[in-house]
Amino acid sequence: MACILANVSTIIGQQVLAGMSVLKGYRVLDFGRYVAGPYCAALLGDFGAEVIRIEKLAGSEDRHTMPVEPDGVGALFLQMNRNKKGMTLNPMKPQGREIVRRLVETADVVVANLPARGLKAMGLDYDSLRQIKPDIILTTASTFGSEGPYSDRVGFDGLGQAMSGGPHLSGSPDEPTRDAYTVVDFGTAMMSAFGTVSALLHREKTGEGQMVEGALLRTALTYAGSYLTEQELTGVNRVASGNRSQIAGPADIIPTKDGWIMVQVIGDPLFERWAHMVGKPELLQDARFRGDAERGRHGTELSAIAREHSSRFTTDEALAIYAEASVPAGPIYTPQQALDDPHVKEAGFLQPVAYDGLPAASLVKAPISLSKTGAAIEAPAPMLGQHTTEILKSLGYDETEISELRKNRIV
Repeated sequence: MACILANVSTIIGQQVLAGMSVLKGYRVLDFGRYVAGPYCAALLGDFGAEVIRIEKLAGSEDRHTMPVEPDGVGALFLQMNRNKKGMTLNPMKPQGREIVRRLVETADVVVANLPARGLKAMGLDYDSLRQIKPDIILTTASTFGSEGPYSDRVGFDGLGQAMSGGPHLSGSPDEPTRDAYTVVDFGTAMMSAFGTVSALLHREKTGEGQMVEGALLRTALTYAGSYLTEQELTGVNRVASGNRSQIAGPADIIPTKDGWIMVQVIGDPLFERWAHMVGKPELLQDARFRGDAERGRHGTELSAIAREHSSRFTTDEALAIYAEASVPAGPIYTPQQALDDPHVKEAGFLQPVAYDGLPAASLVKAPISLSKTGAAIEAPAPMLGQHTTEILKSLGYDETEISELRKNRIV
């Protein structure tokens, strides 16, 4: 078999977990792209659901994002599409619509992160799907949601960040700064998976299907919620302060002799420990630093003290001092350092998985664990169209019909 997991012992362990997987027996059709849809489906697959990733005949755009091998398969695709079977399909042609119909008849969930207009054009809108299978669950995610004046607009993670106020509060007052990671996409995917499982529980109780809808802007506004409430009630009009927190302190990225550390002091007990740690207990009597709000307002002064203290030490030495004082601090890592961190390795957050033609690469396992119904990565992302024939045969197509479908560029 071309696609293999890194080692036999890992496979055996995963098979044991698979037997306990809480979503085993559910079928998910993944028409997603990039992160919000595919990662939602990947999480469902991690917990045992059978997931079929359906791509364009030439491969979906996200297959090639951040290419890591000669044929162009990308790191994003490998992460987002583990534990899935893969097939190609053109659902815009009548024969393709018939395949969609047969697939939906066998499915419990359809995942599609597309605007409402795109869903309708592909016959994946909820009204069309429930005509095929009344108890189907449709999980969608779009940039702005299905209601409101922006509902038909397309977009990516950065738009959700931008329109929630995040970049305005990051960077400097002269230059808003977005987060390098697609945090809004991932948050939307995780909440969509939560909504999907909730919908499955509802169906178990009532027999009813429903539509689950996520939106990038809604997720981003959730992250911004406390800032929005504060703005509405106080009119504070916060501006960017770089890496420094405005609601507590010292909470900032601080240089050391040979690198950088992240320091986060929140709450009076931590501030008391930090003040003694840096040899300045008199700070505890200073009115400027009473309570998180005041420390946030005077965070520049506290960051300066933290900088002066850490400038005398290497990163390792500074982190040891913070750990001894039980004050939160951590190193600023490169991606390679994150891979090499001993805690990341020993805690089992990553799993080496080999894709066809590539050495084993670290995939990040499900970000939550359950003690009795474990999650596991049992298979790498599928090669383009790897399971198309297998899936079509399961739907009742014979070899001659499949050959005709390929000839007509339906699959």
